Amino acid sequence: MDKIIIPDEIISNKIYLIRNQKVMLDRDLAELYEVKPFRLRESANRNIEKFPEHFMFQLNQNEVDIMVSQNAIPSRQSLGGSLPYVFTEHGILQLSNVVKSERATQMSIKIIEIFVSLREFINNNLSVKLEIEEIKKKLTNHDKNIELVFSYLDELMEKQDNKIERNRIGYKN
Repeated sequence: MDKIIIPDEIISNKIYLIRNQKVMLDRDLAELYEVKPFRLRESANRNIEKFPEHFMFQLNQNEVDIMVSQNAIPSRQSLGGSLPYVFTEHGILQLSNVVKSERATQMSIKIIEIFVSLREFINNNLSVKLEIEEIKKKLTNHDKNIELVFSYLDELMEKQDNKIERNRIGYKN
């Protein structure tokens, strides 16, 4: 079969964070696998033992409302009267074993690679963010130290101004 040519951005734009997990909607996966959404759900439900809660779960009404308000789902009517299922990275991998087609297998591999690259991107950004926070703490300490030095200088200047003029000892011209 030919290599699938879909830009990574299209797939990564279909990954959402729900219940603190990165997931994809069943309808988006069905579109990528080139199967009907109800066939994809049917395949998953027929093999439900392969999909524990951390692989696949059904959205509740509140989550659907949030997804509609964020334009992730065009409208509730587009769901066909049922609440969508979402699949985690592991669920997508398992789904390729259930939806038996070359396209599903290739797409699952591509999607998993995107999940991995997103995880690497997040980890890299987290380390950069931690380094920036460390630099901010150092700068704050430097600011405090500089303020302290200036306050000491101000005190010295005041003492210098307040000194009483003494008569000089020695030869006078």
